[in-house]
Formats: sequence, structure tokens, C-alpha cells
Amino acid sequence: MSARVHMHMHVSDLGKSREFYEKFLGDGPVKVKDGYVKFLPAWTPVNLALSAGGHGGHGTVDHVGVQVDAVETVMAHLARVKEAGLPVREEMGVDCCHANQDKFWVQDPDGVEWEVYHLNYDLEGDADPASRAQPLAVVGASGCCGSTSAGCGA
Repeated sequence: MSARVHMHMHVSDLGKSREFYEKFLGDGPVKVKDGYVKFLPAWTPVNLALSAGGHGGHGTVDHVGVQVDAVETVMAHLARVKEAGLPVREEMGVDCCHANQDKFWVQDPDGVEWEVYHLNYDLEGDADPASRAQPLAVVGASGCCGSTSAGCGA
């Protein structure tokens, strides 16, 4: 058994959130109870539980990130999520939070943003900037780290 990060979120509409997470995660829930849905997606070590009832009042989630092993993995998940019909915001070759990243973003029905990203290289300590890969154009970017510039996945 590998480790998983557990997140429990209170959502305003469990049906809409379940539909969104089925599409985004690419897997159906492993447990469905009255007012509760749990996901254990195969591609990322997340244990995500959703409960009906709006916001839990214990703080807000700015965004959630899933760091993957390669740019090709980002692109594979991007294609899968687009095929599922979710709106995405792509940021390729973007310098964000002291690192260069390829990523995309989706937003759940309650406004929680999720990024799937690959850390291409760290911007600190790179003695030869010419050796860096040239960043690609940013598509639909609204700024580093989604709606705010706090706490990137780098």
C-alpha cells in the first residue's frame, strides 16, 4: 500500500461535484453513501472525500496541485480531461513560484482550482540561463498559481 494524501471537502452540490471529479480524476468513486462520495484515483495518490453541505467553515482551499513525473504525463491527463468535456486553462513553459512548469488547471463546481503540473526546472541557482529550455507560449493564463500567487506546487 502506498501513501495517499487525504482531503475531505464539503461541497455545495454533491451531484455536480461527483460528476466533475469523475471527469477530472478519470475514475468513478469507490464509495457512495447518502451525502458522501469517496475517490481513490489510480493515477495520483489522493484519497478525496466529498460531503454534502456547503462549506465546512474550517478555512478555504486556495488550490490543489498534483505534481506528475513528466511533461508527457501532464499532456496525457490534459487530453483525457479535455475529452471528458471539462474546461481547462493551459500554462506551458511558465515561470511560476521560482520554477519553470508545464501545467493545466480545472475548477470544481465550488471554485476550487486543481493544477496538474510538471516541474521542469528550478529557477534558483541555475548558473547558465541559456541552458534552460525555451518556455512555450502560455495559453489562457491568468497569472501564476491560478487566481492567486500564493502556494504553488513547486
